[in-house]
Amino acid sequence: MEQQGEREVLFAGNDNRPSIQQSPYTELSVKRPGWTKILVLAGASTTLGCSLCVGFHIGVVNTPADIIKSFCNESIHERYNQILSVGSLNLLWSSIVSIFLVGGAVGSLGGSLLADKVGRKGALNLSSVLAVIGGLLFLISKTANSVESIILGRLLVGLSSGLITSVMPMYLTELAPLHLRGATGVLCPLGVTCGVLVGQVMSMYKILGNESSWPNLLGFYLIPLLCSTALPFLPESPKYIFVIKKQHQQALLELCKIRNAKEESLEDEIRELRLEDQDNAEVGDTWTIGKVLKSKTLLLPLLLTVTLQAGQQFSGINAVFYYSSTIFAHAGLSRESSELATIGAGCCNLFMAILSIFSMSTFNRRFLLQISLTSTAFFLVLLGYAISYIDSYHWMPYISILGVLGFVVCYGIALGPIPYFVGSELFEVGPRPAAMALGSMANWGGNFFVGLLFPTMQAEIGAASFFIFATIVVLIFAFTRWYLPETRGRDPSEIAHMCKDGFSSKPLGSPLSSSGTEETFEINDVKTSA
Repeated sequence: MEQQGEREVLFAGNDNRPSIQQSPYTELSVKRPGWTKILVLAGASTTLGCSLCVGFHIGVVNTPADIIKSFCNESIHERYNQILSVGSLNLLWSSIVSIFLVGGAVGSLGGSLLADKVGRKGALNLSSVLAVIGGLLFLISKTANSVESIILGRLLVGLSSGLITSVMPMYLTELAPLHLRGATGVLCPLGVTCGVLVGQVMSMYKILGNESSWPNLLGFYLIPLLCSTALPFLPESPKYIFVIKKQHQQALLELCKIRNAKEESLEDEIRELRLEDQDNAEVGDTWTIGKVLKSKTLLLPLLLTVTLQAGQQFSGINAVFYYSSTIFAHAGLSRESSELATIGAGCCNLFMAILSIFSMSTFNRRFLLQISLTSTAFFLVLLGYAISYIDSYHWMPYISILGVLGFVVCYGIALGPIPYFVGSELFEVGPRPAAMALGSMANWGGNFFVGLLFPTMQAEIGAASFFIFATIVVLIFAFTRWYLPETRGRDPSEIAHMCKDGFSSKPLGSPLSSSGTEETFEINDVKTSA
């Protein structure tokens, strides 16, 4: 029988909050929970079955664009007896590409509502249903001779992708113990990165990116989507059950199941749940997007989340990937070599995403982010100069290739993974869904505007486009350098207190929390064990 007396003391309503400067599991007699079977299954099924599909949709339409555009033109002519002009066909294709991004932005906002109404797991289940319907529309589009099927399918997978990017990082970080939240937080960008690479490989002409197989190419993601069938059998987030649903007993049962541990060994995590529940109860009403936007105490963490999410796109990452084949072709590579070089850049990005699982558990967020931002800005400037003088020196094409690969590697250090999950570390459970939704919407919006504006920028100012991206990265560096607190090893309640005064806050003035049983100290934002 459970020790009722201990639970009554633990949940007794009192204002004497325990200190949250000290991380859980600091006693030698208490073993820190690690990667249990349930946590591994949750990470694998969501990474392969959810976020991989998001990246696939981003990377799959670029190579076979001319083939699908030709189908669209023929379909419109056969069904409506209309021949599209070059401008009209380009407009139609832009609509097919961009409606996915619009769906992503709308789906992100929907994630705020659904994450609280049907739960984190329920929102991910809904995203899988939308993805299946979209995939079926892709598969029948050529047989049905329907451009509308492609457009509707892209909209549905966009809605699905928006739900995933706003809910999945939140779900996984809420399942994970404190010291593994960084590692689980990067699983979403890892899946996206892997999906982009899979899309690039499968869309090669000799594989599925040809006249006869392009519908199968667009629907190929239904195969990894099968991994999401494990979602209904996974546990719901204990924080959601405890803080939002107010089902304390059920939340504790789920927490013990996820940790594969007894309740008495999880007192620190239970205390964290109680603190967040207390903070959420003080607000009184349900957190909505409007309420989060109006809250002065949430202004700074919200700006940090939105800046990093939008800045991830305005750094030029998708501009580099969208037009990497063109960049490599200008560098003197053949068409086939350009495709292979683009895939090579995708492999570098995937390697860095895999490496981030280790780095996020080992190094501080601020340290990695500052390294990533400064080095990314350097390679953007290098890439701009190399393309500007690519015809002046015989060795300059190799410098441009170095600029692309260096940019991709440095982006993957932190600018790629951290924005996806930093909102879940900056916000408590109550306002977290709304904040994550706004951050995800900023990411999709940035993706849309870069995809829309970069061709014009490239035509008007050429390589100087990359100088603009570099300037944006430098501004992000300055903002985060002054105002981003270290979130690794810290409870969201502590972060919320540090940032409650907006721009008057001094989030860098608080010492880093200790981790484990080791004595730690900070030198230049690097956490070193003594």
